[in-house]
Amino acid sequence: MSEELIYINQLAKKYKDADCFAVNSLDLSIQRNEIFGLLGPNGAGKTTLISMLCGLVKPTAGNINIMQLNYRDNKLQIQNLIGVVPQEYALYPTLTAFENLMYFGAMYGLKGEDLKERIKDSLKKLGLTRFMDKKIKTFSGGMKRRVNLIAGTLHKPEILFLDEPTVGVDVQSKNVIIEHLKQLNKEGTTIVYTSHHMLEAEEFCTDVAIIDDGNIIARGHPIKLIDSVKTASNLEQVYLNLTGGELRDYA
Repeated sequence: MSEELIYINQLAKKYKDADCFAVNSLDLSIQRNEIFGLLGPNGAGKTTLISMLCGLVKPTAGNINIMQLNYRDNKLQIQNLIGVVPQEYALYPTLTAFENLMYFGAMYGLKGEDLKERIKDSLKKLGLTRFMDKKIKTFSGGMKRRVNLIAGTLHKPEILFLDEPTVGVDVQSKNVIIEHLKQLNKEGTTIVYTSHHMLEAEEFCTDVAIIDDGNIIARGHPIKLIDSVKTASNLEQVYLNLTGGELRDYA
């Protein structure tokens, strides 16, 4: 029987001075061991929803339960259960990769040889061992993404939230990141991520939701969503069918 790890009820967010809600009264549940993809156009509400689930943005209304805990009463406990990998690099450019990871590991209460071994093991898995003593400012975008990922997973979180984890990286880095995430999932980490890469989401996710104008307009396994649209042969065609082809630029 599946276990519900994340449950939201009537969750909404309206920013100050905004004309409309960024997230509009959403109901959603995510089960243990899912790889859950949140897909949608620019400004659809993806990052706002992820930010609320991570406790970084306070909802205007509604409830969030993470492993049957709420942020109001259990914020520190939840923060120890989750990992967060933001789209922006959360790294110190003048520190080495190893120094950065020692710092972020200590923030989760890790220390000593256990922390050092976790760092070395993760750097090895992501092909960064020979760069561990190089400063982050010398790293390519793909290398920074991989270090960013390690920083958010050193404490072996139950749930991992990622916002566009493969944006702007080369194909090799993208493949390494995705394979590493698949391995983390096999080891028991539930993954929630946003992406604009439809093929990646189609192949990677066990469940996806398409969000537009703050509302979830479709939800299900990628194959089932493709089967639900007669003219679609892939997830991108489903996405365009539901969200339209017009540009979604915003400022």
